Amino acid sequence: MSKKVVLILSCITLLFSCKKDDGSWKKAADNPEFLRKTQLQVTESIIHDIFAPPVSSRIYSYASLAAYEALVPANKGLKSMVGQFNGFEKVYKPEPNKEYCYALAATRAFLTIGKNLTFAQDVYVDFEKKLWADYKATGIPEEVFENSIAFGDSVAASIMNYSKKDNYKQTRGFRFTVTNKPGTWVPTPPAYLDAVEPHWTKIRSFTMDSSAQFRPIPPSKFDLTKGSEYYQEVMDCYNTVKNLTDEQRAICNFWDCNPFKMNITGHAMFATKKVSPGGHWMGIVSQVSRNQKADIYTTARAYLLTSVAVFDGFISCWTEKYRTVRIRPETIINAAIDKDWQPVLQTPPFPEYTSGHSVISGAASVSLSSVLGDNVAFADSTEIPYGLPVRKFTSFTQAADEASISRLYGGIHFRPALNNGLVQGRAIGNWIVGKIKTN
Repeated sequence: MSKKVVLILSCITLLFSCKKDDGSWKKAADNPEFLRKTQLQVTESIIHDIFAPPVSSRIYSYASLAAYEALVPANKGLKSMVGQFNGFEKVYKPEPNKEYCYALAATRAFLTIGKNLTFAQDVYVDFEKKLWADYKATGIPEEVFENSIAFGDSVAASIMNYSKKDNYKQTRGFRFTVTNKPGTWVPTPPAYLDAVEPHWTKIRSFTMDSSAQFRPIPPSKFDLTKGSEYYQEVMDCYNTVKNLTDEQRAICNFWDCNPFKMNITGHAMFATKKVSPGGHWMGIVSQVSRNQKADIYTTARAYLLTSVAVFDGFISCWTEKYRTVRIRPETIINAAIDKDWQPVLQTPPFPEYTSGHSVISGAASVSLSSVLGDNVAFADSTEIPYGLPVRKFTSFTQAADEASISRLYGGIHFRPALNNGLVQGRAIGNWIVGKIKTN
């Protein structure tokens, strides 16, 4: 090959390599669908690892915080949670004179936290390969890609450091002591599992002044005298389950959200796994933000406020559960009313009052409404992977109401735990919306 030809080819190569980036890749790379797919993948890992509902909420909230903080430098309308969340003092900042794709950094930060806080790393391998390949297919320059990945990892490291001071590690390994006092919780069939997360009240919340800040009114006095308030609540649950309509049964199954259901057939026992209550609400965020064509910033805000509402809601609810330690319907009905009665849903392994679904759904619905709007009609397909059909709602409030009453239909809560739990949760949601400023 002549020197002249070599020189021409070199010039052509140099011309293409120095082609100015026209930024045409930015719109495609800013697509919030990357973040939504990542949220779903973290949910799949949570389901695989069978995390308890409060622990699942911790994973979602830190992942959502990381994604949100990675976007703050890109949008002057977003306010950092530094100084707003309890104990959150600093977060990594982008380096000057470097170009970033902040949407990519946010997705990377969410995924990194999810991987760090879950166990089954192999479930991420194929997903992650395709995720980064899809980003590169937008035409993002290699340097911008690498800068964004590094920034996302640095933000995630900041959030992981923050998470290490929330007392989670210090509450591992402790068991709850059953007292067998009248009216108090004892393990329930079929697995008779130990009580879940009895020390969750010690976990640092993101926004509350204390875990007891939103303490509900006390439950009814334990009194099985016919005609007493408590006896009427017991019979309300008993008769509701005995006379369920098909629609009520569909409602209780749709909102089951049992991460670990034990199935017993003869001498065989096996478990089935589902999305957690918090995971269900994160799924709602994904669906509605997609329907509204929300941008990456609005989607990240919705994930953040919803996950934090669920997280703080669990702290408040679990504080009350282990303060009152109330007996479950299955236990008291079998002992005092009908030994053959069974709930429709499997009774979860923790005390009855207040209802976790009610508290976190009430909190999530308020927080989510503050971002995506009131009276937003949507079709919820979260439970399709578990063989359940889509359910339609006129608002997040209606969805929360239905999630709450589902626990009575399922026979695992008395009505006051639902009503008072919704009040408790909505108070938490209103507190978060009034206290935390995202824009």
